[in-house]
Amino acid sequence: MHNGQPLPYFQPLIDTATGRIAGYEALARLRLEDGRIVSAGPLFTDPQTDPDALLELDRSIRQQALELFRDQPEGFISINISPLWISRLISEQPLPSLQLLEQLGMQPGQLVFEITELQGDIRQLRDAVARYRAHGIRVAIDDFGAGASMLDRLLDLEPDIIKLDAQLLRQAANGNSHSREFVRALALMAERSGCEVIAEGIENQRELHFALECGARFVQGYLFSEPREGFQPVDSYVEPFASMRDAYVKQQQQERQRLAVLRQSLHTLFGELRQWLEQGAAPQRLPDPARWPWLLRCYLCDAEGTQISPNFDATATGWETDPALLDHNWSWRPYFHQILEEAGEDSRVILSSPYRDASSQALCMTSGLFFNDSRHLLLVDIDVSRIPATPAA
Repeated sequence: MHNGQPLPYFQPLIDTATGRIAGYEALARLRLEDGRIVSAGPLFTDPQTDPDALLELDRSIRQQALELFRDQPEGFISINISPLWISRLISEQPLPSLQLLEQLGMQPGQLVFEITELQGDIRQLRDAVARYRAHGIRVAIDDFGAGASMLDRLLDLEPDIIKLDAQLLRQAANGNSHSREFVRALALMAERSGCEVIAEGIENQRELHFALECGARFVQGYLFSEPREGFQPVDSYVEPFASMRDAYVKQQQQERQRLAVLRQSLHTLFGELRQWLEQGAAPQRLPDPARWPWLLRCYLCDAEGTQISPNFDATATGWETDPALLDHNWSWRPYFHQILEEAGEDSRVILSSPYRDASSQALCMTSGLFFNDSRHLLLVDIDVSRIPATPAA
C-alpha cells in the first residue's frame, strides 16, 4: 500500500486571546527510505487503497501521536477520524480510541476528534460521538462549509468545535464578497450553537485578519508554523502574534474612523433632505448625488415601515424616480428593527449592519432618521464598497 514508515507530524493551533500554543493537530506522514518526509494524505483519498491497510496505518499514526503528546503539560491534541471507520464497528463494540486512551493513561480532555468526511451511517456516527463526549472528549467538524451536508452534521452531532474550510476562508479573505458573507454566516451560526471556531490554512496576515473578524478562537497555518515532528515551547508565537493582532486592531480602528466620517456626511445629507422635504419634495430640487459617491437611493416611510414615497435612485447623471415600491412595508427587514431600536431622538442618525441588497447585489447599509415627532422615517441606502477609505494616521 505504501513505502515508508508512518509517523505523526504536529501543527500548532494558536489561541487568539493569548498568542500561546493551545494544542496541535496530528497529521499523517511517511518517512521514505531516502529520508524524505511526505504526506500520507493522498492515501486516504485514493479509492485504490486497501481499506484494511489504511485503517491499520491510521491507527498506527494515532497511537504514536497520543503516546508522544501524553507527556505534554498542557493543551490538547486534535486527531482526524473518519466516519467510515466508525461505520465498520459492530454495534455496542468498545470504541478503539477510548480503549487506547485508557491504555495510555491519558485524560480525555486532552483529545479532540475531528470528523473529516461526510460518509458513513449518521446514526452510528451520532452514537459514537455521544460516547466520546460522555467520556470528556471534544468533537470537531473539519472543513466546515465545504459541503451542503455540513449543516446536517452540525445539527446531528452538536460539535464542540468547527474548523472552517481553508479554501473557502482563503477565497473570502482574498475579496470574494459572496464567500465573505457565507463564511461570516457560518461563523455566526457556530457562535450561536455554542461552538468554538478554528480557522486553518492561515498563510498571510490578510487571512488572519479575516479569521479574527469571524471570531476564530484558534488559528492554524503556515503563517505561524509548518507541521513538525515534535512540539514547540508554548510561548513560541506570543510576540509575533501580538504584533499581528495589534495590526488587526489598528485596521478595525481605521474602519471605525471611516464609519465616523460616513456618519458626518450622512448628517449633512439628512439635513439637506429634510430641508428638501419641507420645501415640497420636488424631485428636481434634490441635492446633487455626486457629492455622496456611496449613495444608492433615498425614500420615505411612515413610523410603521410602509413606504410613502417613490425611490429616488442616485445615478451618474442625477436622480431617477421609481414608484414601484410605494406602499411596500419594510418593518420585517432586520435593518428597520435596528434603526427602530436605536432611535432615541429625531436628530440621531442610525446606521444598520451591512447586508446584501436584493436588487443590486451590492453590499449595503441603510441609514435612517426619524423626524416629525417620529411619525416619519427618512431612509438612505449606502453602497459599502464606495465609502472612501480613511487615510492611515
